[in-house]
Amino acid sequence: MHEELKQAVCNANIELQTHKLVIYSWGNVSGIDRQAGVIAIKPSGVAYDELTPDKMVLLDLDGKVIEGELSPSSDTPTHLELYQNFKAIGGVCHTHSSNATMWAQACREIPCFGTTHADYYYGAVPVTDVMIPAEIQSDYELNTGKVIVRRFAQLNPLQMPAVLVANHGPFTWGKTPAGSVESAVVLEQVAAMAMGTLRVNDSQEGISQVLLDKHYLRKHGDNAYYGQK
Repeated sequence: MHEELKQAVCNANIELQTHKLVIYSWGNVSGIDRQAGVIAIKPSGVAYDELTPDKMVLLDLDGKVIEGELSPSSDTPTHLELYQNFKAIGGVCHTHSSNATMWAQACREIPCFGTTHADYYYGAVPVTDVMIPAEIQSDYELNTGKVIVRRFAQLNPLQMPAVLVANHGPFTWGKTPAGSVESAVVLEQVAAMAMGTLRVNDSQEGISQVLLDKHYLRKHGDNAYYGQK
């Protein structure tokens, strides 16, 4: 059942290791079939070298397992909260990639200093509020999703397909599982470039609005012209 979805999610998870964004079993990718209301996600604690499509766990939007012998990722409630609130996304990715996680641990957004960043993210990559003890002690993974959704109250998740969870790490998403991984790869790169920029000039200001608009909108705007038709 849902073999294409399981294959796509398995491939996306393996891509995390290919791009050296994960070690051991850290991180996870999921994907959703919106029409069927079915989510596929990596099983908890399984090493990437051992992943196969048949090991992906299928769930409904309430988190009930509908297929799979293994336990789903412990981050499943976070993924579910994002799918339920960000209706246009089709894949979610979570890693502890080094550079993005440093920004998350510092509880700082990643400033948009240049056009490489602007090609993918429409402004600074946001950081969530620090979770309060009650959010941590009860329904922690669900509340992780809730603090992300709360941070995006005034943001478009398609224009900003990434977030840093304070003291934790990055979550990214896309229209497909592969798209969520692409965002994670790019996020790690721009996180490193931002840190390097501040080492060169610790008072560097962010990109101008006109240049941000130009680079983001030429790829993603209504009149985008970057790439092939």
